[in-house]
Formats: sequence, structure tokens, C-alpha cells
Amino acid sequence: MLNLNSSFRKDVEQSPTVSVFSSKLAPGADIGVGFIILSVVLLSIIGNGLVLVISYRRRKRIEGLELLSVNLAAVDFLSCVCMYPLSILSSFNHAWMGNHITCTYYGLGCYVFGLCGMFTIASISVIRYIRTCYSLVYAVWLDSSNIRLVCCGTWLVAAAWSSLPLFGWGEYVPEPYGLSCTVAWRSYHNSFKDAFYVICSFALFTLVPILLIVLSQIHILYRVCHFSHSLSARGVQTKLRRTERRLSLMFFCISFGFVMAWAPYAVVSFLFIFHKGNWYMAPEGFVFPALFAKSSHIYNPFIYFYFNKAFRQELRRLHHTLCRRLGRNRVRIGPGVDQGPNAIQIELREQNIQRRNNDSKNTEGNPLHHDGGFSYLVSNIRVNPSAVDRRTITGEH
Repeated sequence: MLNLNSSFRKDVEQSPTVSVFSSKLAPGADIGVGFIILSVVLLSIIGNGLVLVISYRRRKRIEGLELLSVNLAAVDFLSCVCMYPLSILSSFNHAWMGNHITCTYYGLGCYVFGLCGMFTIASISVIRYIRTCYSLVYAVWLDSSNIRLVCCGTWLVAAAWSSLPLFGWGEYVPEPYGLSCTVAWRSYHNSFKDAFYVICSFALFTLVPILLIVLSQIHILYRVCHFSHSLSARGVQTKLRRTERRLSLMFFCISFGFVMAWAPYAVVSFLFIFHKGNWYMAPEGFVFPALFAKSSHIYNPFIYFYFNKAFRQELRRLHHTLCRRLGRNRVRIGPGVDQGPNAIQIELREQNIQRRNNDSKNTEGNPLHHDGGFSYLVSNIRVNPSAVDRRTITGEH
């Protein structure tokens, strides 16, 4: 893994026409990478899209850490919609499309979303730690308005730091396998500005957030387990205890999954800093960590729906609402069974809301069928084409 295939390396060194934007993988591997990223994009759009829709429906009841969860879902959704399609097309094209302009756009966007996601999870961990260990501080300072400021701050800091390569501090270049773009980690050797940007990116914007996430989550789990054990020893079973333990486990899974997904890519990029040569690892050595990091966009929605009862209830309501809307006023015209091929069958289905009044009287033989507060009137009309009248189809009287 640490040495590039000798024949491929010899061909690259002897061919000065090989572009940094061309794929260093085999054509079959390019297509495989494209389909993997496409799968990630589709699953992320569906999962995070549902989270955003449900959060919009519950917007008046969302507060506290749920705002940060919504912010994380927005990060994952936007990164898959705005960035990854370009990588998919480049994989199928066997070369990066658009050269330097699109490479800068892709690297900038992915770095913004990556930093924003990391800052959001770090904020969730720290705020959960404050809530668990210093509840008074949480109640006074961390209300919904301040958490909204935290969400805005994650975007502003991520955008500001990611924009520095546009002004000469660092650069966005293709990755070693040629089908993606990122920060030029190896420019550490080029100038003081590049070295400063690369070291700060790892020290302040990677290592520090990861340490905050890991230490906060470990301390939270210890406090929650200790508190639950003390209550169990006294024979106390409270709903608050179960809820707190469930929330702690949910945010731990989100944080742990994010760190584990991005850790291989961070390690590979960090090692790349201190290697002055053009090659120190086979292209596949960069592809697998990059694809594994993209998987972090998929599993968060599943964690929300599994641990959050309110999300599951709202998802059921959304499903019932869509089913009712799809069942409204359908008109189907087709050949009748008994009337021959020239007959027309018109099926009208009207949905009316029945209001219950104590003064209203229901007459016998009413064709309305009551189901959960809704009334349905279904009539099947079979006529010959010659007898079809405009007023009959449109329902005019």
C-alpha cells in the first residue's frame, strides 16, 4: 500500500502529458467509485431530506439541541446536493471536469461543509456536557436564541477559514487519485503562509474539535451511567432518567460515527503533509478513506428516527397526510368490462370533512361512508361514448 505499483509509477514519471486532473485509477474503479458516491448521495438526500421536512413541520416545537441536529442535517443535505454530483460525473468521465475553477469550487464547498459539520457536533457535545454537569449555566445562558447564534457561528467560522486559500493562504488542488479536490496539504513545504494554514487546519480545526467531542462524550456517559446506577440502587425508575439516557446515547452515536468516519481520511492527509515526494501511497490508499468519510452523511437520519420518538410520530403523520392527499378526487376513464370496448368508466371519488353537530340529523339510506371523520362518496358511472356529456364529466348540474 505504501509503494505505488512500479509499472504505473514508471509510466507516470515518463509521461509528462499526464494531467493532475486525470484519474489515476483503472476505468472500472472509476465507475465503481462513481456508483458508490451516487448511492451515498441518494441515501443522504432521502434521509436528511425527511429530517428537514419533519423539522419544518415541528418548527414551533423545536428548541435547544434539536436546532443543532437540524443544522447538521442541513449540512449533510447541502453537501450531497451541491458538491458530490460533480465528483460523480468526473468518475464516469475518468477525469476531473472543469479543471481549476471547479476544483476550487469543490474543495472550498466540501471544506466549508466538513468544518461546519465538525463544529456542529463539537457544539452538541460541549452543550450536552454543560447541560449534564452544569445545569444552572445551561438554563441561564444556553436558551434557543443563543443556540441559534451557535448555529450561525459554525457557518461563519467555517466559511471564513475555508476562504483563506482564495487569498493566497493555502490552495485547493486535486487529490492524488485525481477525482476529487481538497486542501493542498503538501504545500506545507512551499511557503510560510501555506505552512501556517495547513498546521492550523489540523491543530485548531481538526484536533481540538475532535478532542472536545471525545472528552465531552466520555464524561457525559460516565455521569449518566453513574446517575442511573445510583437511582437503580434505590429502586427509582423515572421517565426523566430513561429520556436522558436515550438522548445521551443518541448524541454519542452521532459523535462517535462522525469521528470514526473522518479519522482515516484525517490520518492519511496528515501523513501526506510530511512527505515531499509526489507519491508515497497507491491511489487506492486515498480513495477508501475519502469514500468512508462520505458515509458520515448517511447514518445520522437513522439515528434520529431510532432514538427520537417525536421524529417517528411526525414521520407517521407525514405518511398518513401523503396517503390522504394521493387519495383525493381521482377521475379514471377506461374501457368498461360489461359494456364493450367503447364504454367509458368514470370513477369519481370526493372527500369531504363531516362536522359533527348535535343538531344535525342523519337520514336513512345516506350513501356517505364514515371513516375517521372523513366522508367519501364514490360513484361508478358507465355510459356509451355517444351519451357522454360535458356536464356529466365535469360534474355541472
